Amino acid sequence: MTRGLFKSTLLVSVNTTLSRILGLARDIVIARYFGAGTGMDAFIVAFRIPNFLRRLFAEGGFSQAFVPLLAEYRERRTQAEVRALIDHTTAVLGLALFGITAVGVLCAPFLVLVFAPGFADEASKQQLTATLLRVTFPYIFFISLTALAGGILNTWRRFGIPAFTPVFLNLALIAAALWLSPRMAEPVEALAWGVFIAGVAQLLFQLPYLARLGLLPRPALGRDGEGVRRIFKLMLPTLFGVSVTQINLLVDTQVASFLVTGSISWLYYSDRLVEFPLGVFGIALATVIMPSLSAEHARNSNREFAGTLDWALRWVFMISVPAACGLALLAGPALATLFQYEAFSPYDVEMARISLIAFAAGLPGYVLIKILVSGTVSRQDTRTPVRAGVAALLSNIVFIVILYRPLAHAGLALATALSSYINAGILYRHLRDAGGYVPRPGWGAHLLRIGMALAAMIAVLELLSVPMDAWLSWTAGDRILRLALSVAAGAVCYFAVLRITGTPLGELIGRH
Repeated sequence: MTRGLFKSTLLVSVNTTLSRILGLARDIVIARYFGAGTGMDAFIVAFRIPNFLRRLFAEGGFSQAFVPLLAEYRERRTQAEVRALIDHTTAVLGLALFGITAVGVLCAPFLVLVFAPGFADEASKQQLTATLLRVTFPYIFFISLTALAGGILNTWRRFGIPAFTPVFLNLALIAAALWLSPRMAEPVEALAWGVFIAGVAQLLFQLPYLARLGLLPRPALGRDGEGVRRIFKLMLPTLFGVSVTQINLLVDTQVASFLVTGSISWLYYSDRLVEFPLGVFGIALATVIMPSLSAEHARNSNREFAGTLDWALRWVFMISVPAACGLALLAGPALATLFQYEAFSPYDVEMARISLIAFAAGLPGYVLIKILVSGTVSRQDTRTPVRAGVAALLSNIVFIVILYRPLAHAGLALATALSSYINAGILYRHLRDAGGYVPRPGWGAHLLRIGMALAAMIAVLELLSVPMDAWLSWTAGDRILRLALSVAAGAVCYFAVLRITGTPLGELIGRH
């Protein structure tokens, strides 16, 4: 069972890695051309609003509600009933998205004040953001339908296509920065058009693969009202619970809009580096186990359900903890290597480095939330993620009040990191208490081996470390080689110690 899950996770990770590498290339290009000034702050807010709604509705509440129900239909219903559910869901979702998009475009100036209230003091900045938002907001329409298509493909174990799809966003933004921005009166507006084009391209890319499965949606109302009502009943409370990390980042953006210009950009660039391991590993793993957990719950296979969740959690600690430590230790070198060219200054590197260290501290928590929410929602329990999300949001606000004055933008990042563990802890405790998860034997030894391997990795990275002044004085080629050497040396050391101390990697790859 888990061998298949490992292979699927590896497939998703490979495609996601390609997308994330292109994403880093995209951010390198954007940093070189736009730096961390007013235009970049405006674009980040204009992109973050539809992107936030995407994660809230499409990849968040909707996917978490749709995939378990679709998996149940696949297990227990006829093909005709499956098609009816898909067709009716597409029609209802499409109409809702069209209305949301129209309202968003018309109310762009108001939305800017809601999401970045600090911009009210700078009329030109607010106006620029509203102009960009009118172009980027339709992205929510196309990308949410893309998430619907991806949910269908994932349920039929076609994981590679949805994982590859985000490549088009990165390609569109790179092309917009390099080719379109020099041709526009306001260069940063090119990035907004890149977002719009990417939304259309991602949806069109997935449609042929749905057609091959005979599952290309034919939107029609009234074909399965009962199933759609169940989706939206599951979705509404789940919206908040599964997307609380994004809500916390949104709160960070609101507060950062009152800080010095560049704060939003520093948080963006540091968050982008945390998103790399989160997407390559955390989201990939959560995506792959969701259909399996949903099917196991539908079959009442409690033992298999707990075994799949335990397998995933062991991987979470084995990968996310060293990734977090590596990001924190290499924060400055990574930012200097990737972004410190032309418009992105050494001062920007230092400011982003501080927030990256804070964000990295929460990486295991972000990944745990993805896995534990999959475990909870696959049991069609939507109340627990809401309770956990409320607690995390309130704690994030408390942490912000405590931390943002002494630590400025880095305090916002640290608040998000700390609140993620509160969220994950509540989800874990509920799964234990509800009997959905019982840890398998061997956790103590597993964590001890990880600790020993982590200590060895940290020692190697410290041995290879050099002052930041040296990194900033090197050429791009020298930076890349030294960063690659540090990452490779740390990874080799970590996995070598894991193997030497007896970590059963073969068993984790596939028990059966």
